[in-house]
Amino acid sequence: MKVVLENLTKIFPSRDKKAGKEVVAVNDFNFEIPDGKLIGLLGPSGCGKSTTLYMISGLQKPTSGKIFFGDDDVTELSTENRGIGLVFQNYALYPHMTVKQNILFPLQNLKGKDKLPKQEMLERAYEAARLVQIDDLMDRKPSELSGGQQQRVAIARALVKMPRVLLLDEPLSNLDARLRLQTREEIRRIQKETGITTVFVTHDQEEAMSISDMIVVMKLGVVQQIGAPQDVYDDPGNLFVAKFLGTPPINVLEGTVQDGKVYIGEDAVLNITGVEDQDVYIGIRPEGLEPAADGALVCHLNSLEVMGRDSSVVCTNEASLNPVIRAIINSDIKIDAASDVVRFDVKPHKFFLFNKETEERIRYEVN
Repeated sequence: MKVVLENLTKIFPSRDKKAGKEVVAVNDFNFEIPDGKLIGLLGPSGCGKSTTLYMISGLQKPTSGKIFFGDDDVTELSTENRGIGLVFQNYALYPHMTVKQNILFPLQNLKGKDKLPKQEMLERAYEAARLVQIDDLMDRKPSELSGGQQQRVAIARALVKMPRVLLLDEPLSNLDARLRLQTREEIRRIQKETGITTVFVTHDQEEAMSISDMIVVMKLGVVQQIGAPQDVYDDPGNLFVAKFLGTPPINVLEGTVQDGKVYIGEDAVLNITGVEDQDVYIGIRPEGLEPAADGALVCHLNSLEVMGRDSSVVCTNEASLNPVIRAIINSDIKIDAASDVVRFDVKPHKFFLFNKETEERIRYEVN
């Protein structure tokens, strides 16, 4: 099911009536979610991603704009009539019911022509349980389940109605690191098997990038960039997107473009064309720094962290806006840990320039 968001805006009234300043939670959101794809809504707390999800679900009404499921305008349609499955962060299971009863509950509430025979409801419940691999837990109560198992019950309950659209609001936040990894892989598997158009809200960029077909990066209610996860990582449109994606985070430094050269302090680190002389912010991905004996960028070496396959070179530079600069290199490359200085060459495709006032990306060509 294709989902289209057209000029979607949500404004909340101010809590302070005297100040009277409204809060724009989502501002003019335009996006077409392709049929059968998993889309990650990504951003920090307060960016509007959950509000967007709640408008798609019908739990919140847009201030302006429209929502389409396929060709159907569902903007004014109630939640129960939209054909959505919704999974919350806190599972929201009924503690006095068994797993089977929790999964059956949405089907038992169907009325009129939608009401199903008891046998068909049971078949659907077990089919949903098998899909999330909890069919052997059907007689247990939620209190007898682990956090990951409870989350699977919540997903099965959402799937049992055979929804047109599946909406997941921070579904992994309450799980420990290992369970998060396992459950996100399960969510991707389930989504691929069912082919249901899915919207996944998270503040965790690693989660979003690992399972999404496309990501939407948001900040203060405004969409910053939309694209395939790797494309957005490799080609950020502004400094916020560059900083938000990536672990370890991108190294950000102050620099200058002068006479076709990019300077960090006194170091001319890259020859470029197509950019006027100006002060800039420079973003360098950790994997974009390459140790070299005569490298252009000089940093003060703090430490060397060996992590098996890779090593992390931790260093400082007076131009850095980060407390430290990190370079991720192959552990086969040997660095003299006793040295005070480490020199790097930069990889142009991992080296980004941003306007110092607008923080928008500045495109350049390597000379």
